Amino acid sequence: MMGKRRVVLAVALLALVVAVAGYEDEERWSRGRRHGGDEGGTGRREGDDWFLLQESKHVVTTDAGSMKVVKGFGGKFMQSPMHIGFITMEPKSMFIPQYLDSSVILFVRRGEARVGNIYKDELVERKLKTGDIYRIGAGSAFYLINTAEGQRLHIICSIATSQSLGHHALFQSFYIAGGTYPTSVLAGFDHLTLSTALNVTEEEVGEMLTRQDNGPIVYLSNTTEHSPSLWSKFLDMEHDHKTAQMKRIVRIRAADDSHSDSDSQQQQSTWSFRKMLVSFMEWTDKKKGSREGATTGKGPDAYNLYGRDPDFKNDYGWSMALDEKDYSPLSHDDIGVYLVNLTAGSMMAPHINPMAIEYGIVLRGAGTIQVVYPNGSLAMNAKVSEGEVFWIPRFFPFCQIASRTGPFEFFGFTTSARKNWPQFLVGANSLLQTMRGPAFAAAFGLTQERMDAIIDSQRESTILPSATVAPPDEARPVKADI
Repeated sequence: MMGKRRVVLAVALLALVVAVAGYEDEERWSRGRRHGGDEGGTGRREGDDWFLLQESKHVVTTDAGSMKVVKGFGGKFMQSPMHIGFITMEPKSMFIPQYLDSSVILFVRRGEARVGNIYKDELVERKLKTGDIYRIGAGSAFYLINTAEGQRLHIICSIATSQSLGHHALFQSFYIAGGTYPTSVLAGFDHLTLSTALNVTEEEVGEMLTRQDNGPIVYLSNTTEHSPSLWSKFLDMEHDHKTAQMKRIVRIRAADDSHSDSDSQQQQSTWSFRKMLVSFMEWTDKKKGSREGATTGKGPDAYNLYGRDPDFKNDYGWSMALDEKDYSPLSHDDIGVYLVNLTAGSMMAPHINPMAIEYGIVLRGAGTIQVVYPNGSLAMNAKVSEGEVFWIPRFFPFCQIASRTGPFEFFGFTTSARKNWPQFLVGANSLLQTMRGPAFAAAFGLTQERMDAIIDSQRESTILPSATVAPPDEARPVKADI
């Protein structure tokens, strides 16, 4: 009996905590509604930042590139399903081999890249171009190379919330390669253990773990502007010397006796890493034309968003959504992808997402995001521009409106890999049309004739002309380099 009372008491206490958290959130929203009003003509009101993600952190910064992470929405008792990452890499640079405790979905915003990652114990290499989507699973070792001669690489990625570092953690990189900066995870083992595992001397282990000090993103070639790095020195070696160096670093100790299952798994994992390094070595030793040739390894290919027809298109813009039926790797993380382009002065009709939370990144232009609370009051009416990140809760009505100055393009992720089935509230394909009738008109206090006249006035669907409500020609500062 006492045990049951304790369980009941614990459940009641948990319910109280959740209720208090919900009350605090509602109070925050209420304060935004009560004290609303324009600030300096910017179109923003207090509380507007609730749906704009502005907490960011640079997790990597080197001469060769950087990575910035925008933290997803979350609080004391609610964890964000994802964060948004921005990776920028200079020409002929490399994000060195590592693995993450979070899965990532890459979107190549601009440039060309080559990614190598371990998939089912095999190295898979893929050439990526602008518009490509590619998934890297949590715990899968990978590297990323900017293959363009004179163009920066810009990548936007979803980052699943870390499950290993606590509630407020973003994610954790485990660098396989490295030295003094970054530090390789191999450096955590004592040198005797590591020298035994690699079958080399402790001096060779020390040399291997102290040479790299240029950071997680490094240049691959010597230039007059950049001092030679360990990676560039390695690439300048003759092929035979590089082969010998790689074998010396990743040589597996031959075993005369049979191995246990755990030993076999460890050996298999080590050989996978060896495949990655040797493949990278062989690829960099080929001619330029070969570098841009066919990809290798059996595994999922990339999916190019710009290579498919839009799901919807009219004179005012187009939109597309990618789900697990289009690109099966999305099902592993239950994440969808979308891309929308609105012409100047047009709007995505007010709608709701019944299946998922939506995260969006402004790729080009400027516009306004409007979000509505369940009680029918305006939650946000904020101007956004290139590089800004927003989120829309599931079921909340919202719309996007392009500025009159030019096209408004935004890309994003949803928290469901299934078809989202957005429900449009107005327009020729809206709920107003499908629910029309005497009872529906009476719910608005109108006659059916008057209701029909109102809802039939809009002949367009999904993306609508909206010059009268489009934001003025103001532009806000760019928030991220995308």
